[in-house]
Amino acid sequence: MPPAPSANPTGARAPIEGLRVVDLTEALAGPYCTMLLGDLGADVIKIERPGVGDQSRQWGAVRPDGMRAYFASTNRNKRSLALDLKQPAAQDVMQRLLATADVLVCNVPRLVSLERLGLHPDSILAAHPRLIYCAISGYGHSGPSAGLGGYDLVAQGEAGLMSVTGTEQSAPIRYPIPLADMSTGLYSALAILAALLARHTTGAGQFIDMSLLESQAAWVTILAGDYFATGKPPRPIGNDHPSIVPYQVFQAADKAMIIAVGTDKQWAAFCGVLGLGPEVRDDARFASNPARVANRGELTPILQGRVSAHPAAYWLPLLRAAEIPCGPINTVPELLADLHYTARGNLIQFGDLITLATPLKLGGTPPAYRLPPPQLGQHTQQILAELGYEPADVQAIMP
Repeated sequence: MPPAPSANPTGARAPIEGLRVVDLTEALAGPYCTMLLGDLGADVIKIERPGVGDQSRQWGAVRPDGMRAYFASTNRNKRSLALDLKQPAAQDVMQRLLATADVLVCNVPRLVSLERLGLHPDSILAAHPRLIYCAISGYGHSGPSAGLGGYDLVAQGEAGLMSVTGTEQSAPIRYPIPLADMSTGLYSALAILAALLARHTTGAGQFIDMSLLESQAAWVTILAGDYFATGKPPRPIGNDHPSIVPYQVFQAADKAMIIAVGTDKQWAAFCGVLGLGPEVRDDARFASNPARVANRGELTPILQGRVSAHPAAYWLPLLRAAEIPCGPINTVPELLADLHYTARGNLIQFGDLITLATPLKLGGTPPAYRLPPPQLGQHTQQILAELGYEPADVQAIMP
């Protein structure tokens, strides 16, 4: 693996530097959201239960420093403040902290639980009217399922994604990445940035109600469009595309690869690369994309027969020279060693810890990678001192 770039390669000001985010989240959706905001320059203060911390501190492989890989992957650019919010003194700290904050991100699912912690949205926004309060939960804070717990797998199933994974002969297959969690984190960060922009005009904060179900359901937009148009429920078709052919996995002589032919111009070029003449290229069954979709059963064996004659390394340069989108099916180590991926600064190193950069490439105000993932409560004394607590008070508050 090539060396990772430095953790802070540029001195340029990050986009939201100077803003403070209070992060009262754990697991993945909320922490991913707040890490994105931290990468963009926000001062993110992560509130964690003393002695326990974020539940993801118990997930994944153990690193040499004792930190779990799951937590380390989604919690850089944060400071950790250990607070037992069931205690009145800790709730006072929280209120003082919120008075300095621009954003609160919280994933406590039930309003009654928030009220017990002194964090009900109505009371918080009344006390801090410029605050952006983003609540992340499984189902949102309204509707029949409000208050139910939610996890990524549940959202993947309920949002319809698992009805189209795999094939009609297989059982439903979970996406092997936490897609619902990460999409919720991404949409939540987008909503927060929109609310911050609106605050410049209105002067007021607002409540943002984000859910795993709706964030995941947004990913079936195209499938829903097909259903609205035809009345037919989408069905699983494996690696094939329901509306474009050929746009799929092909087996080369040595390994699988991807070829995606999205236009008729690309189709003609693809036939040229494969050595297929007008008898295939101009056949009425294959000459247009709708025809290829209707006749994929006849076309795919013809194409597969040609592709399987040579290894992937033979085909990829030829296809790219013909401007046909294609690529290998990399393992994760192969991605992390990919010359193009690494050349764009996508590996961020803190000592012996390497994490993946945010994909947001801003030329004038680039993201900043300032802090490695924190140990539990690592910054408690520092943050309390910043809030004006005297050393004696700090000792009384700290667990």
